[in-house]
Amino acid sequence: MHHTRSDSLRLAAALAVSLAAALPLAAQAKTLVYCSEGSPENFTPALNTTGTSFDAARPIYDKLTHFRRGSTEVEPGLAESWTVSPDSKVFTFKLRKGVKFHSGVNGFKPSRDFNADDVLFSFDRQGKADHPYAKVSGGKYDYFADMGLNTDIASIEKVDATTVKMTLKAPNVTMLANLAMDFAAIHSAEYADMLAKANKKEQFDQIPVGTGAFSFVTYQKDAVIRYKANKDYWGEKAMVDDLVYAITPDPTARYSKVKAGECHFMPFPRPADLPEMQKDPALKVISQPGLNIAYWAFNTQKPPFDKKEVRQALSMAIDKAAIIRDVYLGAGQAAKNLIPPTLWSYNDTVKDYPFDAARAKDMLAKAGVKAPLEIDLWYMPVQRPYNPNAKRIAEMMQADLAKIGVNAKLVTYEWGEYRKRMQQGEHITGMLGWTGDNGDPDNFFFLRGCDATRPGGQNLSKWCNKEFDSRLEKARTLPDQKARAKLYEEMQKIEKDDAPDFKIAHSVVFETMRKEVSGYKQSPFGSHEFNGVELK
Repeated sequence: MHHTRSDSLRLAAALAVSLAAALPLAAQAKTLVYCSEGSPENFTPALNTTGTSFDAARPIYDKLTHFRRGSTEVEPGLAESWTVSPDSKVFTFKLRKGVKFHSGVNGFKPSRDFNADDVLFSFDRQGKADHPYAKVSGGKYDYFADMGLNTDIASIEKVDATTVKMTLKAPNVTMLANLAMDFAAIHSAEYADMLAKANKKEQFDQIPVGTGAFSFVTYQKDAVIRYKANKDYWGEKAMVDDLVYAITPDPTARYSKVKAGECHFMPFPRPADLPEMQKDPALKVISQPGLNIAYWAFNTQKPPFDKKEVRQALSMAIDKAAIIRDVYLGAGQAAKNLIPPTLWSYNDTVKDYPFDAARAKDMLAKAGVKAPLEIDLWYMPVQRPYNPNAKRIAEMMQADLAKIGVNAKLVTYEWGEYRKRMQQGEHITGMLGWTGDNGDPDNFFFLRGCDATRPGGQNLSKWCNKEFDSRLEKARTLPDQKARAKLYEEMQKIEKDDAPDFKIAHSVVFETMRKEVSGYKQSPFGSHEFNGVELK
């Protein structure tokens, strides 16, 4: 088709007009894209124990108490105020009035504001075996149980529509911080009723309804999660219209997407990519010491790891300094205690096991272990804030172990499956780690508590030491931080001596974003929160 010059001018003018008409729309609708590292198992935090799943649910829900964004400080959430009895056993919460639940994408429209019924529903589901939703979606509430709440809560009562009273069997000074954690997210009881009547209870955990800064729009498994801003939000509002999680497990792929502007934000950059990222004028790299630990757990219920001497021997067989140097590239420090040195009650007098292959070999022989010893060594299929490359660490450990007559078979599974199987105790040895959830040492030590050794529990060493456990329980009842710190210091010595695990590192957590992102605050808990975040 032949164009005259005037045709071209008219076409250009028409294009300019249509572009100008489209521009205000583009300028109005702002979408923040987060390149997340994995897929959530579902959208009910109470059913999960991983940061990946918590991150996916976090935009949607509120808790009774919140952590001030970017800090470990507890502030009011759905409870606008509370009183605690002098014996730290009775917590009475005054609930915020006028808070709206989201409308669900499956036709749910709330007919009332948030109230005490929603709080009771959310906790009773986890704590009462006869609750109508207790068995839905597998019905495992590992977090609630590992923290002992299934046995510690005497009652949760509705005093009136805006008052809830929680009574504990024993004092727990960590409770207000615990309630700001993800497992304590508050759900809509009315939404649950609607789905129960329609015989669609399974939708509850897949099509989430909360009161948070964003509402859920859609999830395409292993690809993308979409949310939209909740204009009625009572708290710190969303500064963008839409939030998208582009699920991108590979760190190199995340980096190219951020460089190309397809994502605004990525977690867990590869340590080797950091120098290049830091030079790029289009990017910002932020970091802080992580409230975390990476460890290699010995399953103490499987011989010969039921013998302390065998666990101590393997703790001496690994060249930890080489791992810190080659895998963390200086962005980590060797760990000797479960808690990082930035946390109060850290016991610096604990001496780490020396790297001594000859002594390790000798100890194994003395413990009656015949060479070669065949074991498995599980490593995570994903990056975590505490571990930039579990596979590489596993290979280095495998080489060190071979030198003392231990043959380690490397094993991994898809991330959800990996954790499920380890929590069931299928491994002989396996790697995991932890990022603190509430800034209290208790939140690390419970990982080695007897409560958490049950199948499904997060004590992956399946190690139950009465000396350690009695101190853990007692510390929860003491309001005096000095007295608690003394118990925690003793616990670190007990754990070091019994060696249920080999502690690898506490890492520095790096995050990378595009220059146009502003207002983001790095969380000490490694969580990602996008209310209050703008695109300039």
